[in-house]
Amino acid sequence: MAATVAEKTGTMDFHGYRTWYRVVGERAPGRLPLLTIHGGPGNSHYYLRSLDALAERCGRQVVYYDQVGCGNSSPLADVAAEASAGLFEEELVALRRHLGLDRCHILGQSWGGMLAMQYACHHPEGVASMVVASSPASMDLWLEEAVRLRGYLPREMAEALAQADEDGDYGRPEVEAASAEYYRRHVSAVPEDERPDDVRKPWPDPHGDEVYHVMQGMSEFVVTGKLSGWSVVDGLPSVTIPTLVTSGTADEATALVCKQIVDAIPGAHWELLRGTHCVHLEDREGYNAVVERFLEAHDR
Repeated sequence: MAATVAEKTGTMDFHGYRTWYRVVGERAPGRLPLLTIHGGPGNSHYYLRSLDALAERCGRQVVYYDQVGCGNSSPLADVAAEASAGLFEEELVALRRHLGLDRCHILGQSWGGMLAMQYACHHPEGVASMVVASSPASMDLWLEEAVRLRGYLPREMAEALAQADEDGDYGRPEVEAASAEYYRRHVSAVPEDERPDDVRKPWPDPHGDEVYHVMQGMSEFVVTGKLSGWSVVDGLPSVTIPTLVTSGTADEATALVCKQIVDAIPGAHWELLRGTHCVHLEDREGYNAVVERFLEAHDR
């Protein structure tokens, strides 16, 4: 990172826990801050750090945080009881207040985009624009498309994944190999352990996959957790926040998934880039340019 770009970290008290955040850059006149929301559920902010370039090159402050139970933030005492879409929405409300982000842009990737849309339906005040990056508005449609994409794998791989969802044995070598191939095709062309240092977790995740298992389940193809049946489709027509939807050509957030959002939010714009679910990492310059143009158009 350029030495002239300020960076600070801190924590916020939240429900007896600590939410960790990172702020890159200063608030420049005429440029509103960008608050980013990571995916998972249960991931952390590191893979979004490619957006640091908006602070380095465009003079825009970028804010990251790890949701409680994730990354650098406190572990939840009882994940099964406490983790919920409502808790994470409440945390987002508190973080904006804590950081004084009275007016800002928000960008959510994958689960982060789901949370951003849920938040926009309930708390639109002060949000200048919203970027929904490779996210569904309906888990039911997401699962339909995931199963369809799974069907394009070699037959033995597709069958191995389907069998694992029936018997719960995800540790078989053939299941792990099939899952890795699905992820390479549709989630991230470069596995996390092969990513550049600036967007890779510097340590093994201390929280493991517990939040993901509670919220989603054990698989990309069956939701057994708290997000089962989750949808904001009915609320999207009332969203008046200018919205950009981004996705990749090979994304598990398929064209049908994204079209559902674009059709529902009045005036929403959609940018399709060449890549997977992590297209923001696979085409950094192109992705950041698309996002910055959109933010600039709504810096008011």
